[in-house]
Amino acid sequence: MIKKNCLFVWNVLDPIYYQFTRLNYIKNNVGERTIIRVRLTRYKGRDAMLQDGTAIRKNDLLLKIHLHNVRLLNEMQSYNSDIRRALVTYKCVKDALPSLAHYIQSNGNMCQVKGLVGITTLHKGCKTLGFEVYPIKNKYYKWFKQIALFPIHLLSSRTIKKEYPAPMYLMMSVNNLIKKYGSENKDHL
Repeated sequence: MIKKNCLFVWNVLDPIYYQFTRLNYIKNNVGERTIIRVRLTRYKGRDAMLQDGTAIRKNDLLLKIHLHNVRLLNEMQSYNSDIRRALVTYKCVKDALPSLAHYIQSNGNMCQVKGLVGITTLHKGCKTLGFEVYPIKNKYYKWFKQIALFPIHLLSSRTIKKEYPAPMYLMMSVNNLIKKYGSENKDHL
């Protein structure tokens, strides 16, 4: 009952939050909103060298990924298994990545974007989607993100686990995104 009430309040507040951020919904090919929202950001973490050779450095322009968590949590309410919930999350993200590739390819102002970045505790399975996982080195920022993501963890889990996963950076170069999910590549569908 508490979780349902929290989700109700979050559903009410989410449109207000959206209005005060610079987030943009990523829409699929029929115009429906996907689970991903994005905004341009300047990277402030430590330098990272991605596997395809893309160097991500401080102040590089990246597209920051935000999952539409309240929508995802609403979709997962009917599943009792944490494994099933993880699979639903994985599928929603995988289904949204071709639309994200199209968004970047069709927006000329995205030519300076080097890659994607997100921060999450849901990093298992991300490598198969094409993301690379990097630890957050700044202990204060890591602590802040752990606190900020903890309510999502509580609402998404059926059981309270003693070990709370550490938040991590997820990164993918734009070149890798386009190669794996771009309009020329239909293998992912």
